[in-house]
Amino acid sequence: MTPTRGYSATKEQLLGRLARVEGQVRGVAGMVENERYCVDVLTQIAAIQAALDKISLGLLDDHARHCMQGSRAAQQVDELMGAVGRLLHR
Repeated sequence: MTPTRGYSATKEQLLGRLARVEGQVRGVAGMVENERYCVDVLTQIAAIQAALDKISLGLLDDHARHCMQGSRAAQQVDELMGAVGRLLHR
């Protein structure tokens, strides 16, 4: 039996957001290919990072609300804090 993930209820929404980010990344590649102004490229990269941050925080919230329960809560908190640490230390 496959375990249910915290994001299972919003999986389609999550995939849609990831597809938009994928499109943004392809757009930035096109900007570089077309030698667009550096500040414009950097602005788009910042937008991509913000979108990924929003997705990541949503996943962390889902994880905390769905997965962290029962006798493994302390281990799960450690796992969550490790994920937050990796997110914040790019």
